[in-house]
Amino acid sequence: MNRGLIALGGLVVIVVIAAMALTGTYNRLVTLDQAVQSQWAQVESVYQRRADLIPNLVATVKGAANFEKSTYVAVAEARAKVGQLNLGSGVPNDPAAFAKFSAAQDGLSSALSHLLAVVENYPDLKATQNFADLQAQLEGTENRIAVERMRFNKTAQAFNTTRDSFPTVLVAGFFGARFNEKAYFKSAPGSQTAPQVNF
Repeated sequence: MNRGLIALGGLVVIVVIAAMALTGTYNRLVTLDQAVQSQWAQVESVYQRRADLIPNLVATVKGAANFEKSTYVAVAEARAKVGQLNLGSGVPNDPAAFAKFSAAQDGLSSALSHLLAVVENYPDLKATQNFADLQAQLEGTENRIAVERMRFNKTAQAFNTTRDSFPTVLVAGFFGARFNEKAYFKSAPGSQTAPQVNF
């Protein structure tokens, strides 16, 4: 009889220890997932700041005589594509949604770069204080975007490293898509090629 109680007591201790380990692992995943979500909100915030600057920039550029209409139309269309994305809050957990988000933002970055390159041909526009202020704000925002993307990648890496380690990977598997691996921001296609300068 005593042996039966000891065995039952041992079994209860093992179950309690396993439950505590499972709970601790789950809570660690939740904490890391929330860190990723928080950093994702920062990324979205700086991208929104950029999107909010664009109408003013385009309006200022439109005022320049003989400015190429196709250039600011391309920027407006790229901004509209970004605005039409309704991917929800699960973007970091969904590689396809993350790729759509990144592609739309890269398209907007490309259109803005083209706009600013074309502006070089209009010294009167470049000299206006309004344009100079907007350009400085845009440059600052682009720097913030780069910083927040880097921070997001570090946060995603911390989550992915923990999530993919043993035995956490087993626990994460029990919860389906809740703890999917997080995607990373990558450089825009073609960015590995240095621009050619012709004199």
